[in-house]
Amino acid sequence: MIDEVRILVKAGDGGNGCLAFRREKFVPRGGPSGGDGGHGGAVDLVSSVHHNTLLHLRFNPEHKAQRGQHGLGSNCTGFNGKSIEVQVPVGTVVYDHETGELLHDFTTPNDRITVVRGGRGGRGNARFVNSRHQAPTEHEEGFPGEERKLRLELKLLADVGLVGFPNAGKSTLISRISAAKPKIADYPFTTLEPNLGVVPLPHNRSFVVADIPGLIEGASEGHGLGVQFLKHIERTKLLVHLVDVSESSGRDPVNDFKVILNELASFNEDLAAKSMIVVATKMDSAQDPKRLKALKTAAARRKLPFFQISAVTGEGLEELKHAMAERIMPEESKPTVVG
Repeated sequence: MIDEVRILVKAGDGGNGCLAFRREKFVPRGGPSGGDGGHGGAVDLVSSVHHNTLLHLRFNPEHKAQRGQHGLGSNCTGFNGKSIEVQVPVGTVVYDHETGELLHDFTTPNDRITVVRGGRGGRGNARFVNSRHQAPTEHEEGFPGEERKLRLELKLLADVGLVGFPNAGKSTLISRISAAKPKIADYPFTTLEPNLGVVPLPHNRSFVVADIPGLIEGASEGHGLGVQFLKHIERTKLLVHLVDVSESSGRDPVNDFKVILNELASFNEDLAAKSMIVVATKMDSAQDPKRLKALKTAAARRKLPFFQISAVTGEGLEELKHAMAERIMPEESKPTVVG
């Protein structure tokens, strides 16, 4: 998945003003007739629902608008250069690569921003006529269009983000509660890029869940897949922290729980402070009740809601779906009281 690119955008230069004098038959008094140059075209970024990644920009990193045409005689102004549109996925954040300034955050479809403006066309010599200067030879060159290097980051728009160690059951869960079909296998780092799933609810409601590649200790320092995909859950309203309580992982559930919390905080304090649900997974193969009890106690200390599920048997999935919906759309989850 291509979720970060750098591109160059260049607006069109303005056309040069024309130096010309009228020399026409039956026109006894000629005079300066140089027209102005046309304005250069601009470059706009537009959010589109037809793109899901920034891949189309990875292999097309330069975008240049048309320059304005030069002015002509007989006071003819040159044509303006054509502006261009660069389409980006919804969820794209635009930064100035040189200064790091945030320019725009595309959160809705068909949003538009002009990132560079075209240069103004130069004035022809006809513009310099005055009562004391009847035959000017002055004229202007067109002004250069703006140029910028941009850094584009794609942050997926999801309501719920799934986090946890590799093989904690995130991909299996999203495949059971939505129509998403992520790769599922019994080895670490099966998920190599984020997956989105739409979870249906009664009364034509739904919410979006994002499954990101698993984290390990030291991810904030570049271990494993690092934290390169954590930006995709920065917009979420809720984090669902999945912890494997079965003995097959060979790890301590409470330690896994603390490690992931530390990695979230290392990446972004605001991310670690998000609303969170703790979920014990793989209950169908859990044999030692002490592991489950210890994790439940650790969640209770932090006053976090706790659920236990088995994505294989379906145990606890409906309760978890209801809990997620209740926290991201509390008003819609309440029953309507009539009377």
